[in-house]
Amino acid sequence: MRKIIAPLFAALLVALAATVPARVEAKEGQLVRDAEIEDIIRAYTTPLFQAAGLSPNDIKVYLIRDSRLNAFVTPGLRMFINTGLLMRAETPLQVIGVIAHETGHLAAGHTATRGDALSQASATVIASYVLGLGAALLTGHPELAPAIVSGGQDIALKGLLSYTRSQESTADQMAVRFLNGTHQSPRGLLEFMKILGGQEVLYNDNQDPYLRSHPLTQDRIAFLEDQVKKSPYSNKPASPELVAMHNRMRAKLYGFLEPLDRVLQVYPETDESLPARYARAIAHYQAGDIDLGLKLTNALIEEMPKDPYFRELKGQMLFEYGRLAEALPEYQEAVRLRPRSPQLRLGLAQVEIETNRPDLNGAALENIEATLRGEPDNSIAWRLAAIAYGRKGDVGMAALALAERALAQGKAKEAKEQAGRAQEILPPGSPGAIRAADITGLADQLIKNN
Repeated sequence: MRKIIAPLFAALLVALAATVPARVEAKEGQLVRDAEIEDIIRAYTTPLFQAAGLSPNDIKVYLIRDSRLNAFVTPGLRMFINTGLLMRAETPLQVIGVIAHETGHLAAGHTATRGDALSQASATVIASYVLGLGAALLTGHPELAPAIVSGGQDIALKGLLSYTRSQESTADQMAVRFLNGTHQSPRGLLEFMKILGGQEVLYNDNQDPYLRSHPLTQDRIAFLEDQVKKSPYSNKPASPELVAMHNRMRAKLYGFLEPLDRVLQVYPETDESLPARYARAIAHYQAGDIDLGLKLTNALIEEMPKDPYFRELKGQMLFEYGRLAEALPEYQEAVRLRPRSPQLRLGLAQVEIETNRPDLNGAALENIEATLRGEPDNSIAWRLAAIAYGRKGDVGMAALALAERALAQGKAKEAKEQAGRAQEILPPGSPGAIRAADITGLADQLIKNN
């Protein structure tokens, strides 16, 4: 796991018309990117988004490294979920219930009224909860990777991200409808609300942010209790597949985000379950014991040889310890097992580029292009593309890739400069030259707006 300080997200700069610094120091919150966890969250969210009449492809879900319970949505169909919520939730239905509630806010248009408030808010708040996190996502690091967030969290939660009681009631009603519509029990949402209810006696600063931004009333609890009684799916448990995914997700988060002694408290050596062994493998490697980490990971691979994420974990361990030749086949196998994962393809491309073998340059470009089809604003992918094109001697496409990278980072002047260089080199009327001209126009717009 590597720390990344990511630049600002150009598209969001235009949308919110806010001026923020090009870099924000990492403080309390961090963005988490992980192929496996994002796949699990996608399994939770997709049925609910579809039940709400929303396109899953249009909604961006961000995971924030923060131990407190929180989830919220912002304009632009963005949903944010704290790792603390995922790690605290004992069942997938609790997380799914919260997601259903936040989907209710999106479907009801509750975020639309925040546009003016966001555009007028302080740069610190916007950088913290929208621009900073959105920009960090674009780095596309293939492993669990903390990125950026600034201060101003409490301001955002108490102001921009707070809801009225009527909006909360509406979101609850819609959540129950979405859960019943997807044949899932609303009991998980009720359980989560009861967890929050136990915090109401705490002073405001000690409460989890979700309680402060989502007013909790006894009427809401009573409504959910009534709906649980009425739901035909009230006592339906989560599927074994969802339970297994949820347990793995929690174990992975503990392994990466908690110190070794804490991991061993939650997952002691006497616990021989797969999630426990997964958490310990990650935690030992994170603590610097690469040999024990590899030994435990190899045992998981032997047990489940077709699991792409165990292969990715082993590849990551080897890569971060400079053992590139050993890391390469692990990433190759992970991609073979899950070829449509942009993050796995990017991880493989990075290993292929950093081995500096000419025979791997073409394969690296193929993996980079596959990543960019799924994440066209991924600045790390564009950086790797520039290196790969440069090694091929394709200076024009290298300049275009650098222009794309600068645009994704919100560096308008650099994007315009590199796009101009690409236009001078690439054949007139070629797709690359046309795209370079488009970037020039977008860069001019960014410069004008700032």
